[in-house]
Amino acid sequence: MTDILDELQWRGSVAQTTDETALRDALASGPITAYCGFDPTAPSLHFGNFVQLVVLRRLQRAGHRVICLVGGSTGLIGDPKPTSERVLRSKEQTADWVARIQELVRPFLDFDGDNPAILVDNLTWTAPMSALDFLRDIGKHFRVNQMVRKEAISARLESQEGISYTEFSYQLLQALDYLHLYREHGCTLQTGGSDQWGNLTAGVDLIHRTEGATVHALTTPLLTDAAGVKFGKSEGNAIWLSADLTSPYAFYQYFLNVEDASVVTLLKVFTDRSREEIADLERSVAEEPFRRAAQRALAADVTTLVHGAAATEAVQAASEALFGRGDLHALDARTLADATAELAGAAVTAGTSVVDALVAVGLVDSRNAARRTIAEGGASVNGTKVTDADQVLTDGDFLHGSVVVLRRGRRSLAAGRRS
Repeated sequence: MTDILDELQWRGSVAQTTDETALRDALASGPITAYCGFDPTAPSLHFGNFVQLVVLRRLQRAGHRVICLVGGSTGLIGDPKPTSERVLRSKEQTADWVARIQELVRPFLDFDGDNPAILVDNLTWTAPMSALDFLRDIGKHFRVNQMVRKEAISARLESQEGISYTEFSYQLLQALDYLHLYREHGCTLQTGGSDQWGNLTAGVDLIHRTEGATVHALTTPLLTDAAGVKFGKSEGNAIWLSADLTSPYAFYQYFLNVEDASVVTLLKVFTDRSREEIADLERSVAEEPFRRAAQRALAADVTTLVHGAAATEAVQAASEALFGRGDLHALDARTLADATAELAGAAVTAGTSVVDALVAVGLVDSRNAARRTIAEGGASVNGTKVTDADQVLTDGDFLHGSVVVLRRGRRSLAAGRRS
């Protein structure tokens, strides 16, 4: 056993605990059983959920038992948002998302070793319970005057829209989960994001009232950039853990482009690098920021954890090849498509002159400018410098038959997509 609470605190993964001294003692004398729940509000988990998965992973590797809960019942209800009512999903869609997320979390935890993680769906114990049993056995222990003081609920009560009884009852369902896992598995710690504090403490209180036992809750801080903007939510675009929603290339690039002010924080939260390694990377940020060594380490470690080492190698090769430091022809079709998906571009065909292609994709604003760029040695096709202003694109220039990568200068890239 290691002092995992000190480790989590150093890594910036602790915002609040119900009783730090008691939790520290419990962890030190463990192993204890901890759980975190994930609601299927989308077909994938995202950046914010990733924090919780890493916390469970650290707890398990420190010798504690961990339970990963995917909320088949709570996902049908929806945790109240401070702003508006959630759109209820069908039972069929929710069940499909539960299955997807259950598969998604498996690589993060060890389900086969000497201390295997447990994967559960709260629908298995909620669905058989009648409404009368729920109200008598669970609802009896909650006080409405306390429930309305919860931040999300109070915000909704003060809004024009108000809050439905469905969402108002959500915290009872989450508290029931903790009680069930306490009874069935001896679970005594629930983790979650800082915005879940009210739901977590509802479960702590329910166990105390029904079982007379003391259990614990721990939340992680909300991760934001230097401007206070929530990571992964810029312009409404979440960073998903599923490769079909955020490609490994886009995932890698996201972390590669993290600002200097945030990279050390994210290295601590998400990677297994030691204090000494992170201190060295922090020095590189201060002394040689142009090398972006910390960002490269972060992107490589996190992409490997989420998508595997092979995917990381592929996206690193693509990143190098796009800027002339590797062979674009060596990239597989999926990685090439992911790497060029965000590039500006236009439709072009075989037989189009490179001059016209440079204009069409927006790298220059006129044919004369294209000719000057070629004459100055500043244009390339798939990483190969163009020296003849009369050169045309051939079938062979379209990588995997679909795209040609055009570059002007060192950093300006565009994609010619075969029409």
